[in-house]
Amino acid sequence: MSPRVAVVTGSNKGIGYAIVRQLLQRNFDGDVILCSRDANRGAEALAKMKADHNLEPKFHTLDIDDVTSIENLKKFLVDTYGGLDVLVNNAGIAFKGNSTAPFSEQAEVTIRTNYFSTLNVCNILFPILRDHARVVQLSSSCGHLSKIPGKEIRAKLSDPTLTMDGLSALMSDFVASAKDGSAKEKGWGESSYNASKVGVSAMGFIQQRALDKDARKDLIVNMVHPGYVDTDMTSHKGPLTPDQGADAATYLAMLPANDDSNPKGQYVWYDRKVTAWNSKPIPLM
Repeated sequence: MSPRVAVVTGSNKGIGYAIVRQLLQRNFDGDVILCSRDANRGAEALAKMKADHNLEPKFHTLDIDDVTSIENLKKFLVDTYGGLDVLVNNAGIAFKGNSTAPFSEQAEVTIRTNYFSTLNVCNILFPILRDHARVVQLSSSCGHLSKIPGKEIRAKLSDPTLTMDGLSALMSDFVASAKDGSAKEKGWGESSYNASKVGVSAMGFIQQRALDKDARKDLIVNMVHPGYVDTDMTSHKGPLTPDQGADAATYLAMLPANDDSNPKGQYVWYDRKVTAWNSKPIPLM
C-alpha cells in the first residue's frame, strides 16, 4: 500500500507552517508536504522546522495561481504516493487596510487567488483523493454569510441547490460590480476579502454535496475560521498565536475514518465548534 500523504498549501510561514508542524507533532501517519511558491523560502522553512522542532516535512513548490504548478504537484503525488489523503487549502492573500490599490483591482486579484485558484487546486487534486480523504478549506470569520449585506445575494449563496458554476458566476459578478461601481448597491458590500472568503465557504458546502455522491468512501470537506491570528496577513495584530490558529484546521485534517460524529461539510470555528454559517449576526469572537 502506498504511504499516506498530506498537502498544506501556502505553508512556509504563519498558520500554514503551524498546521504542517502540528500534523507531524500529532503523528499524522504519513508524509506531510510543506508548499511554497518560492523554493528558497520553502528551504528556509524546512531548515527552521528541523532546527526548532526536529521535524522533517517534505517540500514541493506550489503557486496556486499557476495551473501548471498545480498539475506538477498532482503528477508528483501520483508518481510518489499514488494519491492524496489530506488537502489543506491555506494559501490566500489579503490587501492591507491602507492599500491604495483601487477597489476594482483588489476585487479582481483577491477573488482570482482566494476563490478561483483554490477552486483550481480542488478541481485538479480532488480526482486523486483516496478513500477517507480529508479536505480543509481555510475560510475566516470574514467568510461568514452575514458579511454579505444583500439579502438576495445571501439567499443565492446559501441556496442548497447552488452549483459550483453558479457560485463562480456570483464571484465573477462581484468582480464586475466592483469594476463598474455597483457592488455596494447590489448588496456585495465593500470588502473583496469578505466576498472571497464567503466564496470559499460556499465552495466547501457544494463540494461536500458532490462528494456525498462519490463512489469513494468517507470523503469529508470542512471550512474553518482559524481566528484572528498574529501573522503577516494581519500585520501581526491578531491576539491568537499561529499555533492556536492551526489547531482546528489540524483537527479537521486528522478526523478519524468512518466516524459518524465527525464534522462533515461544516463551518467550524477556531475552537473546533461547528458554527451556523448562515446565522445572523456573526458569532462572537
